[in-house]
Amino acid sequence: MSTSRETPSAQATSLRPFFAVWFGQVFSLLGSELVQFGLVWWLTTTTGSATVLTLATMMAVLPRVFVSPIAGPLVDRWDRRLVMMLADGLSALAILVLAVLFAFDAVQVWHIYTVMFVRAACGAFHWPAMQASTTLMVPEEHLARVAGLTQSLQGMGSIVAPPLGALLLAVLPMQGLLAIDVVTAILAIVPLLLVRVPRPERTTAAAQESQPSVVADLREALRFLRGWPGVLMVVTIAVLVNALIFPAISLQPLLVTEHFGGDALQLGWWQSAFGIGMVAGGLTLSVWGGFKRRSVTGLLALALNGLGLALIGLTPAHAFPWAVAAVFFAWFMNPIANGALLAMLQTIVPAEMQGRVFTLVQSASGLMIPLGLGVAGPLARVLGVQVWFLAAGVAMAVLGIGALFVPAITRLDEVTRGRSTVAGANDPAPVAANAQ
Repeated sequence: MSTSRETPSAQATSLRPFFAVWFGQVFSLLGSELVQFGLVWWLTTTTGSATVLTLATMMAVLPRVFVSPIAGPLVDRWDRRLVMMLADGLSALAILVLAVLFAFDAVQVWHIYTVMFVRAACGAFHWPAMQASTTLMVPEEHLARVAGLTQSLQGMGSIVAPPLGALLLAVLPMQGLLAIDVVTAILAIVPLLLVRVPRPERTTAAAQESQPSVVADLREALRFLRGWPGVLMVVTIAVLVNALIFPAISLQPLLVTEHFGGDALQLGWWQSAFGIGMVAGGLTLSVWGGFKRRSVTGLLALALNGLGLALIGLTPAHAFPWAVAAVFFAWFMNPIANGALLAMLQTIVPAEMQGRVFTLVQSASGLMIPLGLGVAGPLARVLGVQVWFLAAGVAMAVLGIGALFVPAITRLDEVTRGRSTVAGANDPAPVAANAQ
C-alpha cells in the first residue's frame, strides 16, 4: 500500500545545516584527491608497470559495481548521517594503517590495492548517503544550484590536487601526505556530529515486511524504475554516457601525444582546460540554476557536451589551440548536464528510496567503464584515438537531442514542479496523473 508524504526538499527551510556538512566534505575531497595522486605516483615510480596501474584503477571501480547494490538498501535503512561518518572514519583508518606501513618501510603493492578497494567501498556507501541527504536538506528550487556547486568542487580538486600533491611530496614523506587525509576526514566528521540530518519515513511496501531483505529492497527499487519509463530512460542515458565519456577521459594523454604530437606542456594545457571548464560550468549552474524545465537544461547541455567531444575528434593535428578550446567547452557543459539531471532525479525519487536508486545507477555506470574501455582501446588502435572522441561525441549529442522529443522524459518536469505529495514506489501512476 502506498502512502503520500511531503515532497522531500519541501522539508528544508534553511541551507545552513547542509553547508555545514558540505564544507566538511570539501576538506575530505581535497584529502582524498591528494592521497589518490600520491598513491598513483608511488605505484608509477616504484613499479613503472602499466598492469599495476590498471589493477589499481580496477580496485577503485569494482566496489562501484559489486558493493553499490548492497549499499543502497542499507543506506535507505540506516541513519544516513551515521553512514557518512562511518564511511569517512573507515576510509581514514585504512589510510592510517597504510601510513604506518610507509613509516616502517613495510608497504607492498597489494597493500595499496587493498586500501584503494576499501576506500572505494566506503565511497559506495558515502556518495548515495550524501545525495539522498541533500534532497532532504536543500529546498527543491536550489537542488540544481547545489549540484552545480558540487560538480565545480570536483573540477577544482582535479586542478589543485596534482600540483599541491607534488609540492607536498617534495617536502613530506609519503606517510606525511597520507596523514593529511586523516585530518581532513576528521574535519568532515565533526560537522556531522553537530548537524541533524533528516531521516525519511519508510512507507513503501518492502518497509511493511517484518524482516525486509536487501533483495526485497532492490526489487522494490527496480519496480519503481519500471513503473516510471521516463525516470528509467534518464537513468539509462546516464549509464550509456558513462560508457562513452570515461574512455574519452582515459584516452586524452594519447590524443595529445599521438594525434597532436604534444609533450608534457601541451598535456598540461589540455588538463587545465579540462579542470577550468568543469569549475566554470559548475559555478555557472550554481548561480544560474538552469532553465525552468530541468530536463531541457540537462539534455541540451548533454548534447552540447557531445558536440564539444566531436569537435575534439575533428580538430586537425596542426590546430591544437582549437582542440583546447573544444575541451573547455565540452567540460563546461558536462557539470551542467550532470547537475540538472541529478537534481531532477532527487526531486522525483522518493527520499526513502534514493539510496537504492542512486546506487543502482552507480553500479550500472561502474560496470560500463570496463566495457567502454574494452571497445575504445581496439578502436583507437585501429582507427586512431580521435575517432573515439568523434563517435562518442556524436552518440551523446544524438542521445541528448533525441531525448528532448520523448514525452515520457520531458513530462518529468511537470510531475516534479509544484506538487506537494508523491505516491509510493509501487504506485507511480497517481503522480503522473498530477502532471496532466
